[in-house]
Amino acid sequence: MTFSEKVHYARIKLGYSQEKLAQELHVSFATINRWENGKTEPRNMAIILFSKFCEDNNINFSSLEEDETYGTNK
Repeated sequence: MTFSEKVHYARIKLGYSQEKLAQELHVSFATINRWENGKTEPRNMAIILFSKFCEDNNINFSSLEEDETYGTNK
């Protein structure tokens, strides 16, 4: 699963809008939108913070495999 897919997956799983996720992560809506659409890749610190946010919300970020899409293998 790509980073953009992970962001989308986590957001949908939590029932958040892009705006709500941006507020929770203390980033702009545009940042979430670019991450989710694969237009930009976050810096390492943002990846760490997003990973911690996922873990705090019972989403196992580290187990989302690169070839996995929403819990099923391609």
